[in-house]
Amino acid sequence: MSRIFKLAAYFLLASSACLAQVKSPATNPANAASGHTFRYTNPITRDTSISMRDHFIIKVGNKWYCTGTSNPVWTGYNPGVRMLESDDLIHWKQDAWLIDASKLPADCPYNGRFWAPEIHLIKKKFWLTVNSGKVTREDPKGMKSHSIWLFVADQVTGPYKLVNGPLTPQYNNDATLFEDEDGQTYLYCSGNGLFQAKIDLQNGKLIGTVQKFLDKRQPGYPEWMVGGIEGPFVVKRDGYYFMFFSTWTRGYEVGLLKSKSPLGPWVLASPEPIFGCRKKGFRPELAIEGGYADLKFQDSEDPYCETGHNALFEGPDGKLWSSCHYLMYEKRPYPYSQVLQPWEKTTQMGIEPVTYKDGVFGIKGPTWTEQVIEY
Repeated sequence: MSRIFKLAAYFLLASSACLAQVKSPATNPANAASGHTFRYTNPITRDTSISMRDHFIIKVGNKWYCTGTSNPVWTGYNPGVRMLESDDLIHWKQDAWLIDASKLPADCPYNGRFWAPEIHLIKKKFWLTVNSGKVTREDPKGMKSHSIWLFVADQVTGPYKLVNGPLTPQYNNDATLFEDEDGQTYLYCSGNGLFQAKIDLQNGKLIGTVQKFLDKRQPGYPEWMVGGIEGPFVVKRDGYYFMFFSTWTRGYEVGLLKSKSPLGPWVLASPEPIFGCRKKGFRPELAIEGGYADLKFQDSEDPYCETGHNALFEGPDGKLWSSCHYLMYEKRPYPYSQVLQPWEKTTQMGIEPVTYKDGVFGIKGPTWTEQVIEY
């Protein structure tokens, strides 16, 4: 059987399986008892005007709010920290700019690219971490001063007030916060590896110094990390601390670490990534530059080249869900067209339910057909 016919058969079987799983609310006993069905198809957003990377979602009351890295991502200025809102996790609109770069003073030290903002509700306050630097003629990307800035607000929608920054004396990025059961808060971030520290939120200062605890080429760790690791996010379950992180070595995948302590030592909870997509033809220049172009792996059969930098949030069923950016692959397999629509050329929001079994978290997908969640 030719490759085209094999792929066609695969997609027909996948579609049939998906349809077979969709049950009518009237005929499904479990659904009749609960009366709730949530349907979604990734990518959730399909709009170039609200395209972002690194989607972070937080539920407050009956609404979901989302921040992320706005375009342009890689060069020069971007417009600031955008907030989206939704009543149903499906339809999203822009609520406001939490930080509007056009309104910042000329000497503002964080006027750069505003990468991967997150909002955490801790001690009845909303804490916003923003990763940015100062864009100048000498440093047009703002990378020399790129670090972490901490803001606080009484409401999720702001206004946010600067607490302190930069929080670290070196390049750091992708900051996240975690409050433990004893009230101590921890800061985790990336920057040519993964870093950690205790933090005094009220003063916006680290307790001690930020410590690097994992390198992309850490001895004894797998080769799927060697391209780079970033985007930490921490939760606690059954006495263990779990850290989700992303790597772009083979496309964009999510790995999982675990520890008995919030400051480690951290070990891989799964020998392979728990989520993501792999495409040999995606960004080959990075593989050549990084010295891992001969890495052997099979492409994943999804239509994406990026599904990563995830964060967790409360989903429609009250359980943990994962959010991250999804990017379509121009060399995606049949029956997808090789001609991308305008929105398909930009990163869009994707969501998936999170599982927990035998002491390890997992994330379903990445999916691209309609999914039905009954609860």
